[in-house]
Amino acid sequence: MSSHPQSRRTPPASRRPASAPELVDPSFLLKALGGVFATALILAYLTLCIVYARGGWQLVLNPSRTLATTPASQGLSFEEVHFSVDSTGEPQLDGWWIPADTSKPRTVLMLHGATGNMADALPTAAILHALHLNVLLFDYRGYGRSGPQHPTEAAMKQDAHSALAYLLKARGIHPSDLVIYSHDLAASIALDLCSTTPQIEFRALLLDAPDGDTLARVAHDPRSHAVPTSLLFHDRFPLAAPLASLPAPALFIFHSNIPPPAFYRNTPNPKMALSIQPGDTASLTAGIQRFLEDNHPQQ
Repeated sequence: MSSHPQSRRTPPASRRPASAPELVDPSFLLKALGGVFATALILAYLTLCIVYARGGWQLVLNPSRTLATTPASQGLSFEEVHFSVDSTGEPQLDGWWIPADTSKPRTVLMLHGATGNMADALPTAAILHALHLNVLLFDYRGYGRSGPQHPTEAAMKQDAHSALAYLLKARGIHPSDLVIYSHDLAASIALDLCSTTPQIEFRALLLDAPDGDTLARVAHDPRSHAVPTSLLFHDRFPLAAPLASLPAPALFIFHSNIPPPAFYRNTPNPKMALSIQPGDTASLTAGIQRFLEDNHPQQ
């Protein structure tokens, strides 16, 4: 009787003994999720800080690109001027040259304030022109039709230097015939312009509603509470410290009867305070005229 070798049968896969699945330690999952969440929070906070650092200028500067009017609305003859040519060969600053009606006039460089653009300063330009002054009124970059760069304290100071250079070189204005007018935060720019050009003895400074030292009030803004403001906010427009070494006779114009602030009281002479009610054009004109005549009579 023949025998056949008995074949070995492989048990079906379903009958193989199953190995126990590997279990992930729950604590590892919690730690991983915590790490991801913490990283996301850090990145979000850093993003917030970067956005604040780049956009913090908007807490104190409110430019407008639309010029609602021109000097013609004030009955003034004017020339639109363009200067401060950059590396592309294009002028970056736009302004109005409003010539005086006398043969030997003084010239006022107008540094308008933080809000709007140069069109908003035209009523004051008309007052200064009526006092027989040439007027250069211009927009900083980021304002009006000037260059597209958003405004910052540093850029506005550079633009003021460019405007001064335009007057001295292109217009041939003698430094001793120059008056600087500034409004609100531009007071800091005017003082910087004087301190960084000690070779020029300006005739006078007209500081209209002078403002500055912005860090303290920006720090109280609700949008600043979540970030280290003192590290990230740079548009501080110093005022009190520069005034301690006043570079020229200064007229401080305050639009109320409230006693002048501490920075005025700590400013050395020669200085003069003019307190008027808002909209009192006659008193403003008379005060500026008296100040200019008392300090530098027209020759």
